[in-house]
Amino acid sequence: MIRIIKTLRHILLISCPKQKVLYMAKLNTVNLIIAAGAFNAFIAVGAGAFAAHGLKNLLSIEYLNTFKTAADYQLMHGVGLILIGLLSKLNPGHYMIAAATFMFAGIILFSGSLYLLTLTDTKWLGMITPIGGIFFLASWLMVGFNYLYRKE
Repeated sequence: MIRIIKTLRHILLISCPKQKVLYMAKLNTVNLIIAAGAFNAFIAVGAGAFAAHGLKNLLSIEYLNTFKTAADYQLMHGVGLILIGLLSKLNPGHYMIAAATFMFAGIILFSGSLYLLTLTDTKWLGMITPIGGIFFLASWLMVGFNYLYRKE
């Protein structure tokens, strides 16, 4: 385990001639939003590949389509988080932070509940999914309000 950690540390820390080590950029809210979007997109692509290749023979067609829907929405809203982060650099505001928060919560509730539903066959998780959808809708409304009520 220690060897794996040392290897990962070596990969993540890049040697520089002027400095011993170049560390990660200081995280501010906007960078955190963009990173969260990128990581969600990464997970969504992996989940889609897992559905196409690993779950094809294990799940029913209905559950396989549900899993793919979860991955599709996670990918779309991961890109949405990146977009919100980039737009926040141009026009920062509380609406954009709220939009990112709603969108991230929507990913967890919508896609997360669908992933768990299909993998565990726990039907009551389907009741959580629409709450995630409402969070998605709220996030897009916040982006719209940010530009509708923007002071120039």
